[in-house]
Amino acid sequence: MYRIYFRILLLALLTFSAMILASERTAIAAENVIRLAPLKAGRTRPLVAIIADNRGTETTDLIIPYGVIRSADVADVAIVSTHAGIVNLMPALKINPDTTMSEFDRDHPEGADIVIVPAMHDDSSREVIAWVRKQSSKRAMIVSICEGAWLAARAGVFDGKRATTHWYAFDKLRAAFAQTQWVHDQRYVVDGNVMSTTGVTASIPASLALVEAIAGPQQARSLAARMGVGDWNSMHDSAPFHMTTSRLWRFASNTLAFWNHETIRLPAQDGFDEIALALTADAWSRTYRSQAVIAETAKSIRSRHGLVLVPDLSSATDASVIAVPALPSARALDWTLSEIATRYGARTSDIVALQLEYPARH
Repeated sequence: MYRIYFRILLLALLTFSAMILASERTAIAAENVIRLAPLKAGRTRPLVAIIADNRGTETTDLIIPYGVIRSADVADVAIVSTHAGIVNLMPALKINPDTTMSEFDRDHPEGADIVIVPAMHDDSSREVIAWVRKQSSKRAMIVSICEGAWLAARAGVFDGKRATTHWYAFDKLRAAFAQTQWVHDQRYVVDGNVMSTTGVTASIPASLALVEAIAGPQQARSLAARMGVGDWNSMHDSAPFHMTTSRLWRFASNTLAFWNHETIRLPAQDGFDEIALALTADAWSRTYRSQAVIAETAKSIRSRHGLVLVPDLSSATDASVIAVPALPSARALDWTLSEIATRYGARTSDIVALQLEYPARH
């Protein structure tokens, strides 16, 4: 009899816990709903500006939002660089921007509807900070990806609001910008006209959330299915993402064993999948044993949605050739992490996923 009572009590407790968790998730989802401002006069769809510092802008932070929103064909998207010329992405790839900040201001004095701020090599860039601040004053929604939060925070757009960032920068940003409520356990956080994400790969759900806000859930569901993405909600477990002694040792040992370093050549031709290529190149270039390059003879290569890629080399005879997998775009990362584990070991795959704040390997 007591066993029956115990089982009933246990079932009741589990049910109650599940109800609380569901309630919390519903509350978080409600908090993170994007509500876009009305379009600027004369526009029939949003204008999205993705900022790029020519000296160094994170590969996936920039290319994922570009590829996702362009794939959905729900907005006009422009990569806006600080200066004319090639944009060096980090840790891999080079691209040509669509326009510069000064040209964008000339052509669109009313400003963008959405401004996306990737992580950049110079997270104190006065040019970028001033431009973000100016676009915010023109009612643009500001979206920081990963450590792009440094630039957004320095522009003042997070003041008095909730925000998040990459796990590695979280405590530093919280200490530097105490007027912002920094939030764990959410892949992206929306507070009024600002949005921020955790690490690099959170750009995928955040970009799908933007598509949903612009064109509705059906459009987002259709695109997510094509990309191989199961959901794009904001739920996230931040706890596994931290540095450990074994991870530090893996970073150090891979770096110091220079005789094992290699170049990975990723073939690319016109019409390539920019999302899959970005995820693949980014991951291979974070092993601390390999660097991904695009070694083609063409001066430039155009992706299926218009991204102009600049090859690194005209030839790379000493490079290992690894093709970007012909999979739904987002699944390229799982495939690449598996290939990295096979080639360099599971611990190297783990530190790559750690840098990308990607939960699949944790």
